[in-house]
Amino acid sequence: MTDNMRAIGYRRSLPITDPDSLVDAELPIPTPGPHDLLVRVEAVSVNPVDTKVRTGSDPGGGELKVLGYDAAGVVTAVGPEVTRFAVGDEVYYAGSIGRPGTNSRFHLVDERITGHKPSTLDFAEAAALPLTTITAWEALFDRFRLDKDSTGTLLVMGAAGGVGSMIIQLARALTGVTVIGTASRPESQKWVTELGAHHAVDHHGDLVAAVRAVAPAGVDYIFSPFSAGNVDNFVELLRPGGEITAIDEPEGLDLLPLKSKSLTWHWELMFTRPLFAPDDPAQYELLEAAARLVDDGVLRTTVAERLEPINASTLRRAHELVEAGAMTGKVVIGGGFAD
Repeated sequence: MTDNMRAIGYRRSLPITDPDSLVDAELPIPTPGPHDLLVRVEAVSVNPVDTKVRTGSDPGGGELKVLGYDAAGVVTAVGPEVTRFAVGDEVYYAGSIGRPGTNSRFHLVDERITGHKPSTLDFAEAAALPLTTITAWEALFDRFRLDKDSTGTLLVMGAAGGVGSMIIQLARALTGVTVIGTASRPESQKWVTELGAHHAVDHHGDLVAAVRAVAPAGVDYIFSPFSAGNVDNFVELLRPGGEITAIDEPEGLDLLPLKSKSLTWHWELMFTRPLFAPDDPAQYELLEAAARLVDDGVLRTTVAERLEPINASTLRRAHELVEAGAMTGKVVIGGGFAD
């Protein structure tokens, strides 16, 4: 192993059409800390958080910032206190926004937020899953506190996206709720129903009327990546005592309308545990459980677009696809790093 590695990052916040928006670079191979795994990255995926960080944060001073919050690869070294993994293990994970990203040939990740890769998936198929699976799992089971005996109706906004695709599958597999997914195009509505949603409705136009057509009595839970301008719609659709879990951050959000129906608003950020509770093994445990569900044929990967190899050019293309806002499922980059 040489002392340096290939990596992709950015030094200035630029439009993705600019060739310098993401660039190839060389960085030192990092050394594992006590609970770290050094992973040879074989595949990554791109999430909206990648593009948000790139467009909203300028590293300054010419410093290279490496993005990437999903990866699958092979463990090549472990820290002295690692107990869950060994060299040669195939893993998948979403990492932490507080550390350098996964867009590098070798990457450090804490074992407590890492899972063994599903054995039935290749690296690219596995790399599509971690961030969206963790987000969906925590929304359903930590925020809404659903379980196998839960009933009621769940409305999933933007259900054809990466997180929505996992919310549908997990809700159908592990709860008894009725799932309504919103999607605006025929192909995305088809994707939503194939994943298991009981109903697919168009979220463009009159959202309340579209949902009421399949759920006349309203809904009990709403998952929202699109909250701006929708609070009044959510209040109208939710039954008294209902709940919303949101993953976006619209400016000036007014939640006072929720009071009349005693509604609850939750926030979900899958980086909360890595940032504030690094000793908590919950994300390791849920990734292990999700891998078993995949290998048992209960969950499926959500790859919709596959590129390769991992370099600045393919990552720029992946960012373009995500920024366009019309993706069903996930865009992944496999094939490892080009030499």
